[in-house]
Amino acid sequence: MPELPEVETVIRGLSPQLTGATIIKVKLNRSGLRFDFAKDFASNLQEQTIIALNRRAKYLIFALDNGKKLLSHLGMSGNFTIVKSDTDLSNIKHCHVEFLLKTKNNEIIKLIYTDPRRFGFMDIFEHEENCKFLHQLGVEPLSNHFNAKSLANKFQNKRTPIKSALLNQKIIAGLGNIYVCEALWIAKINPKTPIKQLVNKNGTPSTRLEILVPAIIDILNRAIRAGGSTLNDFHDANGQSGYFQHSFDVYGREGEQCNNEKCNAKIIRISQAGRSTFYCPKCQKTNQ
Repeated sequence: MPELPEVETVIRGLSPQLTGATIIKVKLNRSGLRFDFAKDFASNLQEQTIIALNRRAKYLIFALDNGKKLLSHLGMSGNFTIVKSDTDLSNIKHCHVEFLLKTKNNEIIKLIYTDPRRFGFMDIFEHEENCKFLHQLGVEPLSNHFNAKSLANKFQNKRTPIKSALLNQKIIAGLGNIYVCEALWIAKINPKTPIKQLVNKNGTPSTRLEILVPAIIDILNRAIRAGGSTLNDFHDANGQSGYFQHSFDVYGREGEQCNNEKCNAKIIRISQAGRSTFYCPKCQKTNQ
């Protein structure tokens, strides 16, 4: 599933051509994706100008000049791609939504949404607090509000494993399995560590928690610069794959040598809440 860096990559790829573009026509090639499209879905978008593209957690948000916003989640295999207006879409598999647009430079283009597994979805909303997908989301990890002190306040006296806590979208919005595994390896924190162990008795963040926050920020920014990670279907708006997967230190490396030069251990995989967790048993000891 595309995580924060992949969604941010898509937003940055789409923005130059779509900001200021007017939606001429919307064609729905099926009744829905993960959820059915609203009856007025297409009519709410047609003849509207896209004034901005943003990301919230793992959601793409297209702000329109009528005050409404198009929200899209890519699910497991969703992709947006910009193509020429005369492109023959009959040769493109799993093309479920087509947007015909006139750019601010008066060029006619198509934005297509493909999704082989159809786990993605789209919705239209006006205010974030009234959007069922957004109103309970936590802090953005690349915002100024993300810091060790705020995490300590949420972690104090709780036994939730740190891996599970970081994946809780109500605590931190946008973190996913790949980058949590990578950040915990950088911070040398065992993924099974109860979060209360990362908070001092007086409620202040421990040294390990102070290290974890910049590790999360660093891994996300490095992944964004690399265009995200392509494990299966992900590509950017121009059809290019990301390449951060070549920089993984633990994710997907079960049985391989730890990348820490001073370590001779091998990466292991465990299951936590139904998801695979990869870590080094030597560098990320249970108690440090």
